Amino acid sequence: MQQRLKLQQQQQQQQEALMQQALLQQPHMYHPGVLAAAMSQMEPIPSGNLPPGFDSSTCRSVYVGNIHVNVTEKLLGEVFQTAGPLAGCKLIRKDKSSYGFVDYHDRTSAALAIMNLHGRQLYGQALKVNWAYTNNQREDTSGHFNIFVGDLSPEVTDATLFACFSVYPSCSDARVMWDHKTGRSKGYGFVAFRNQQEAQSAINDLTGKWLGNRQIRCNWATKGATSNEDNRQINENQNAVVLTNGSSDGSQENINEEAPENNPAYTTVYVGNLSHE
Repeated sequence: MQQRLKLQQQQQQQQEALMQQALLQQPHMYHPGVLAAAMSQMEPIPSGNLPPGFDSSTCRSVYVGNIHVNVTEKLLGEVFQTAGPLAGCKLIRKDKSSYGFVDYHDRTSAALAIMNLHGRQLYGQALKVNWAYTNNQREDTSGHFNIFVGDLSPEVTDATLFACFSVYPSCSDARVMWDHKTGRSKGYGFVAFRNQQEAQSAINDLTGKWLGNRQIRCNWATKGATSNEDNRQINENQNAVVLTNGSSDGSQENINEEAPENNPAYTTVYVGNLSHE
């Protein structure tokens, strides 16, 4: 088991090295945030909706989302003990898909679970795995200036997206929306900023830059850019940060070229032209 995990890590390192080399060969096309996103995949990366100051180096618990209704707590434990001995496992059942929390005795096992079990298919649904924390630790981003991210390529996760935009200090959250049925991203997501000017800077600076295998474009989006399903996904993940992959579907794109001033209805940035594959 340890040899297999080591081999997977080596393969991941080789892939990241190739990506970094490709990025550095075209420095005029890349914003520092995109380089940060490419170079940060060697370790499970907390997305922006982790609490400010949250230190994953002491965390030994992971959140597991998008669990099929047929998965039992026993099966969940059996799957996650492949990353290390468990200190506990709890499954919370929901009508369409359940979620749970897995506790390990050490951080290394939790990190391995995130890297190796995120995306694992159980009954045809891809698990979503990342660091867990309590709800009262989470920063309230309801008043922040958010980003709509469109046409995401499959390798773009919450963590990748956050790493890209977190070069702006006020970036507070990053999520990619995904399809419950296929386990794949819908091809768009959202990024939040505490500061409106930094959100505008992200629009100006990142348009035309490469993230994954597509050039991205950014713009302000209207309040109606989120669907009920997207809001449900955001709300049900209040207790943890979830990493996801990306692919596109025909999502709604309501664009407004002008900055939203202080109107709370205009708090989102659109990022498009990301790969469908």
